[in-house]
Amino acid sequence: MQSSLQAILPALTKIRRQLHAHPEVALTEIKTTQTIIAYLEKHCHGKITTFEPSGVMVEFDSDVPGESTMIRGDIDALPIQEINDFEYQSKFKNVSHKCGHDGHTAILLGLANLLSQTPIEKGKVCLVFQPAEENGKGAALVLENDHFNTLTFDYVYALHNLPGFPLHQIVIKENNFNANVKTLIIDFNGKTAHAAEPEKGHNPFLAIAKTLLFCESITLNEPSKANFFLITPAYSNIGQKAYGISPSEGTLHLTIRSWDLELFDHKIAALKNKINELCKFYHLKVDYHWTEVFFANINDMEATNRIRQAANENKQDVHELAVPFKWGEDFGLFTQKFKGAMFGLGAGLDSPALHNPDYDFPDEITHTGIQTFYKIIQNSHHK
Repeated sequence: MQSSLQAILPALTKIRRQLHAHPEVALTEIKTTQTIIAYLEKHCHGKITTFEPSGVMVEFDSDVPGESTMIRGDIDALPIQEINDFEYQSKFKNVSHKCGHDGHTAILLGLANLLSQTPIEKGKVCLVFQPAEENGKGAALVLENDHFNTLTFDYVYALHNLPGFPLHQIVIKENNFNANVKTLIIDFNGKTAHAAEPEKGHNPFLAIAKTLLFCESITLNEPSKANFFLITPAYSNIGQKAYGISPSEGTLHLTIRSWDLELFDHKIAALKNKINELCKFYHLKVDYHWTEVFFANINDMEATNRIRQAANENKQDVHELAVPFKWGEDFGLFTQKFKGAMFGLGAGLDSPALHNPDYDFPDEITHTGIQTFYKIIQNSHHK
């Protein structure tokens, strides 16, 4: 396997950098999908299925009874202006691969290549090139696909590159790997009045201000604790630069995260009760909307053990994570339905952070990701 992998790495680096130069944000990954399909058709023998409007899956079926495994790689970019000036920098204004999904795609393409060179001997393996991870819509899109719904999986796996960890290090954790994260949009509606006579209107400013104070009071930004709960005000808009007007409308967007979903729901109920009280006092109407919903990745013990075993057999450095990551990742929707696990892949101690305008996936860890997935498959799908 090692010699076969080394032979394909230059091509994978080239395609990763091609994807980096031509990034596409969530649900617009049309050319990205075309590039993936072109590679699969040339180098792989699996059955190819596409998702609408973007994304693709390739299935490797041994036709021998055995386990069924799914491995997911995300393919979308972010609406961020890149500041890197290397040769393969993004050609598109305000769009770039600042979360390393170009690297995740290259890893799955390399894995597909190896699975074609050395077919599995039992069971089935499906590789999912998933769109729209960044807005939390991609996993649901895959799960709602008619063909995907005919499949069942014993285990599902994914990885994420992790700046701040040594290159090639495999980062694992049982149970919560990361947080439940949702964004709550709150729209306040009152009555416009003259600024000299605000008592004749219903201004949402004080209700929003007191909402923010309440958010602070119920926040516990201590990740080491089981009742970790964090509200981050992300956006607000009230009134306009018309100083003779007491405004009637305001909106507040809160990004909220916790380890425990039951705690999350309990705290949100308390928050909504407080907002409803404030709106009643200030004679406002209120509407709530959720967006960018991410469920926590709950790492199954056996799936985590299989990752740990694969890394140890590959003689890779393994780091046991003590506290989950606070960010969201929509692979959690898969672990709500199937046993599975996500692991981290170190991208360098001195690397810029994810979502920074100067981040770039390090090509030298592509083979580490492929090796880890391939060893997991070897251990489960070879006699």
